[in-house]
Amino acid sequence: MPDTNTTTTEPAGRGRLVSGPGLLLVWLYGVMVVGAVSRSAYQMSTEFDRAPLAYSLSGAAALAYAFITYSLVRGGERARKAALVCCAVELAGVLAVGTWTLVHPEAFPDATVWSDFGMGYLFIPVILPITGMLWLRARRDTA
Repeated sequence: MPDTNTTTTEPAGRGRLVSGPGLLLVWLYGVMVVGAVSRSAYQMSTEFDRAPLAYSLSGAAALAYAFITYSLVRGGERARKAALVCCAVELAGVLAVGTWTLVHPEAFPDATVWSDFGMGYLFIPVILPITGMLWLRARRDTA
């Protein structure tokens, strides 16, 4: 029985971001959400006074990952554009924090998700937004 309660005006399948490689992208972003949220929640609740900047940046990374994951799952052109902007902001954050941790390591007594360009997370934090932007651009071209 078809769903008559849908509010989308897009044809079935159009605007879908979670198909093919997009499914892997959502899965990786979901893993990063869990990792960043658990890390930042633990650090903020137990040691916030030790490195407030580092722990706050890990929290910001968690929010970015969660928003992108939600946007990819939601689908549609508006969500695609929002995710694309957030991926660009995420990449800028990874590059800025990664550079900052190399130039002034004393500013970060503890690592963040984005420290050293995500080295503690196998460089996934620097690779993921690039991959995400490429996927989201490709989805625009096929829509």
